[in-house]
Amino acid sequence: MPKTVIALLGSPILDGNTARLLDEAIRGVEEEGVRVEKIEVAQMDILPCMEFFQCKGSENCLIEDEMTEIFRKFREMDGLIVATPVMTMGVPGRLKSFIDRFQVFYMAKYHRGNSFISPERRKKRKMLFISIAGMNIPNVFDGVRMTMQAFGEIIDCPLWAEVLQNDMDTVQDITTRPEVMEAAYRKGRELGRLLQ
Repeated sequence: MPKTVIALLGSPILDGNTARLLDEAIRGVEEEGVRVEKIEVAQMDILPCMEFFQCKGSENCLIEDEMTEIFRKFREMDGLIVATPVMTMGVPGRLKSFIDRFQVFYMAKYHRGNSFISPERRKKRKMLFISIAGMNIPNVFDGVRMTMQAFGEIIDCPLWAEVLQNDMDTVQDITTRPEVMEAAYRKGRELGRLLQ
């Protein structure tokens, strides 16, 4: 059975700089023979977590929307790429709502002590994180990195590597930074190799 990577685009701009970097990483993964499913979070019709807490005692979320199928895919995937811009020192709102819905995974792992992902599979699962930020200030990626680290632990797909580019207010077009595009591609290929 072929390995599968989910590639999450967290940017509301579907053909912008973040998407270009994600596409390079996807190209790298696919060249290693790994199947990739790209999900544009901004296009999804999902509600935020409403803290109904049904997931404390159930594997399912009380809210029935597109996330139901996403939960299944995240249980089955071998790797994950998350690509997002920094907005107000965090991730965009729609991506944050998407991540927060993984209370289903959190409750299984930390409340009931029965993670959806076995320890053996966790050892193999990896997350590649790609992010851009407009500002050129120290620590601009700290908030999004902490979010991704927490997300990776909850879903048992630990943060493995990252490709970051700050000062995009000056850079404007990521294609003028071929070394960053190449880094995304190379990390994608490495991820694909490691998952085989």
